[in-house]
Amino acid sequence: MVQQQLPGARLPAVLAACALACLPFHANGAAAGEEPMAPTWKLSGFGTMGAVYSSSRSVDFTASVLRADGAGYTRAWSPDVDSRLGAQLDVGLGDWSGVLQVVSEQRLDGSYRPELEWANIKYQLTPDLAVRAGRIALPVFLGAESRKVGYTIAWVRTPVEVYGALPISSSDGLDATWRWSTGPVLHATQVFAGRTNQDLHNGLRIKAEHIVGLSHSIERGAFSARLSAAGAHLNTAIGQELFAILRSFGPQGGVLADRYEIRNKRVSMISAGMSYDPGPWFVTAECGRTRTDSLLGGGTSVYAGAGLRRGAFTPYLGYAQVRADVATSDPGLALDGLPPPLAAAAGQINAGINGYLATIPVQSTWSAGLRWDAATNIALKLQYERVRPREGTRGALINNQPDFRPDHAVHVGSVALDFVF
Repeated sequence: MVQQQLPGARLPAVLAACALACLPFHANGAAAGEEPMAPTWKLSGFGTMGAVYSSSRSVDFTASVLRADGAGYTRAWSPDVDSRLGAQLDVGLGDWSGVLQVVSEQRLDGSYRPELEWANIKYQLTPDLAVRAGRIALPVFLGAESRKVGYTIAWVRTPVEVYGALPISSSDGLDATWRWSTGPVLHATQVFAGRTNQDLHNGLRIKAEHIVGLSHSIERGAFSARLSAAGAHLNTAIGQELFAILRSFGPQGGVLADRYEIRNKRVSMISAGMSYDPGPWFVTAECGRTRTDSLLGGGTSVYAGAGLRRGAFTPYLGYAQVRADVATSDPGLALDGLPPPLAAAAGQINAGINGYLATIPVQSTWSAGLRWDAATNIALKLQYERVRPREGTRGALINNQPDFRPDHAVHVGSVALDFVF
């Protein structure tokens, strides 16, 4: 799974560099008379060349809220929704191994500056128990480790309704994985702890501290499933000016500011997913629920998809939706009894609060597509989606304009060339 590079957060890179430096040293330290063990190196990569069309000119369709723009309002056709390039270096020596992964894709500032996604070292304590330290993929959702490697999934992109609930996909910290079995069922139990400190844009950051979680995966033949739960404390300056003005309106403003301000707010998430893939066909489904008592709100999301493999071609269908488990509007400050100038200012503040709350996604999407495995390690995909924001929100769309009409369908067409090497 891909990780976000944090300016000034040097721990993962230092750990990985130490791992790479220590591996040859460990080999040279073999007992006298023994053949020194040589480290193994593997360089691989992946990428997507994509283009997306949206029928709306009042809002942008995007794969993540952590993007500057997308298809629709900014431009009818956009290459920025899905296009990316990644490279990964794996090194191993006995029970030790390390991994570095770098990905270039559009950021909130519109650039394609490469970011460090993974940077960790692993030690295999026993054949069944391993520990890692550094920048590690958050093991939430079925596609946690491969959500940005388009070649590994049937559709053009992971469903934004579900995976968009966790746009930050990694943390800096530790994890331990124990693999065990009960008869023909293979189990993997993973515990993890860490933090993130991500630069969003123009100095605005979002911090997730005290991340702790548990993930359990099972496999039996063609069936696989994963259940995950995680919690953290969030801090960010999003809406800070609005909250400062709110507090100037006395106790009722203070109550609203305390309710929505993202300062040391607890966030929790649970997800469950399954996949059955016997080869000629496949079916997969996943659901998740997030909750935070802040402007970010919380919601329940689900998707289901299925496809048929006929030679090099795989037609598929899918449905996804996300609904809010909190109110997406608030009456805000009481205007009765306020002098006209203050009432006008309070009305603007209330509009600002509801503008933020309208970004809590409520949306459904029907999709259909075709994958063509044109050559070894190359797949071409065509996909159509009918995206419908609901309940007065903008859904998972971004850059909505004043003439944007919620509860109206947006038609999206995508073409993507995925490759691995």
